[in-house]
Amino acid sequence: SMICLMNGEKMMYNVFKEIPEVAWQILDLSENPTTLILDNPRNVAANIIAPDGTLGVRIVKEPFCFKLMERMKKPLVSTSANISGQLTPTSFKEISAEIIKGVDYVVNLYHEKVAGKPSTIIKLTNDSQVKVLRK
Repeated sequence: SMICLMNGEKMMYNVFKEIPEVAWQILDLSENPTTLILDNPRNVAANIIAPDGTLGVRIVKEPFCFKLMERMKKPLVSTSANISGQLTPTSFKEISAEIIKGVDYVVNLYHEKVAGKPSTIIKLTNDSQVKVLRK
C-alpha cells in the first residue's frame, strides 16, 4: 500500500481538515519513523485513499525529500521498494532489478546506506481512537 510523505504541519492540514491532537503528541514523542493512518483526506489523488476513507502519512525530515516537497508544495506518494510478497529491501543493492527497471527515475542518493527498521504504524480516528498496527 502507498503512503503520503509530508514535510510538516502546513502540508498535513492541506490534506486533512481534522487531525486529532493525539497525532501531534505521538509524532512529538516518537523516537522511530512513524506512519499515521488518518480519516478523511482531501486534495490528494483518489487512488491513494484506502477503501475505508483513510490515508497513511509520514512527516519526513530527510533533506532531499523535504526540499522536493517544499519546492513542489505537494506531498510525495511512497511505497516500499519490493514486489508484494517479497522481502522488503534494507539497502539499494537489495532492490530487485525488476523494480529498478519499472520506475521512471532512480535518485542517486544513499545507495550504500542500510535502512533502519520499518516505521511504526498507528491508525487514529477523528474521535481519537488509537490502534497500533505495527510497532
